[in-house]
Amino acid sequence: MSPPVVCVAQEKGIVDAIDQQERRLLMAEDTVKGIATVESGLSSALAASTPDPLVSKEPPGEYKSYKRRWLVLALFVLYSASNAMQWIQYSIIANVVQRYYGVSFLAIDWTSMIFMITYIPLIFPGSWILTKKGLRFTTLLGALGTCLGAWVKVFSVAPDRFWVSFGGQSIVAVSQVFILSVPARLAAVWFGPKQVSSACAIGVFGNQLGVASGFLLPPILVKNHDNLDDIGYDLSFMFYGVAIFTTILFVFLVIFFKAEPPTPPSAAQANRGTSADDESAAEFVRTLVRLFKNGGYILLLLSYGINVGVFYALSTLLNQIVIANFPGADSDAGTIGLCIVLAGMLGSLVCGIVLDKTHKFKETTLIVYTFSFVGMILYSATLGVGQIIIVYITASALGFFMTGYLPVGFEFGAELTYPEAEGTTAGILNAFAQIFGVVFTLIYGWLFGEWGDMVANIFACAALLVGVILTAIIKSDLRRQNASKGPQNGAN
Repeated sequence: MSPPVVCVAQEKGIVDAIDQQERRLLMAEDTVKGIATVESGLSSALAASTPDPLVSKEPPGEYKSYKRRWLVLALFVLYSASNAMQWIQYSIIANVVQRYYGVSFLAIDWTSMIFMITYIPLIFPGSWILTKKGLRFTTLLGALGTCLGAWVKVFSVAPDRFWVSFGGQSIVAVSQVFILSVPARLAAVWFGPKQVSSACAIGVFGNQLGVASGFLLPPILVKNHDNLDDIGYDLSFMFYGVAIFTTILFVFLVIFFKAEPPTPPSAAQANRGTSADDESAAEFVRTLVRLFKNGGYILLLLSYGINVGVFYALSTLLNQIVIANFPGADSDAGTIGLCIVLAGMLGSLVCGIVLDKTHKFKETTLIVYTFSFVGMILYSATLGVGQIIIVYITASALGFFMTGYLPVGFEFGAELTYPEAEGTTAGILNAFAQIFGVVFTLIYGWLFGEWGDMVANIFACAALLVGVILTAIIKSDLRRQNASKGPQNGAN
């Protein structure tokens, strides 16, 4: 009976050997799986630490400014200038236009005020179009209108066609809605935080360049001839020149002007994202409600409106005031206006650089405003001394601060209202400027006609003093600067 026992024992030994072999195989398989897991983890870590050159080479949190930004800004400067040069085109040669068309000085004043009147109701849809459609669409729309209005005026050269000229001027005025709000938005979209204020100042510089051209060129091109036909020839030459320039510029904008860079230039712009471009009409209304609940912004609206409104009144009536104090000084009126704007262009650039270097928005705004008030006092006091060279000097000092204030107000408004769209905040600032501009021009003109320039200028000084007080009350709340804190790439 022993052989069966031996067979069972042998079978059991064989089974145990097979089980042990299977366990060794399972352990080996687990080891292989473990090694594969480790290799997978190492590969993932290596991939995470090595940037894909096809995706991005920039470290997280750093932003890039593109060289194309300077071309975009330069095109906008010329576009803005082409519109602004037509604003004062008639008023600065008011005595000549009055003779040629046989209209009143008030009618000529309206060729300037129409820019202010049309802006007030249209700025809200204009700001929404800028926010919804972006920089390129808005800019091309404004450039097309500026070009069309210039060509309409080409056909207005006849003593009985003032209404045609006014119609062309109205088209250009409507187009202004798509210009004045752009500098702050363009600067924020294309420029980093170390250049955004300077870029905004350069953008405003375009408007000032146009105003300077509007002061300078009409008195040179259109002379007060005895023969009306000669005046008509001069007007035709001026209108054709402006129309051809705006046409060429429109073509360049279509080809070269871009809406935005491939990547945002700052943390503030990246944080805003693309939601602004997709903003609905309802959200735009909610934006307006938030802005008008911002106490600091409301104070800035009033102070900004007063400053720019006084400038508009002075510019519109400049020809009449200079001739009243210095009979026969037709060309001097345009040259004094040119000095005011050129000094203001320098003031804008200086203020933009100061803001970028110091980020002292409230302090810079208050200082510039105070010196605008002082400059207005000096200008008023020197009009009656009988020395026109002194008026040149005091008017230039006034222009340096009063016109230089424009980009300072834009940038301070952007700081107070971030993350709202800069185009909207700047647009409302300009709307208040137009309201004050119309009111101040009418009051200033009436006071000048009834009591002379001294009483009119006292009114302007009093208004600026109120603006200084309002500016001093504004709380410095630099929201955009706080959002932009963090590492950035240097500008290219």
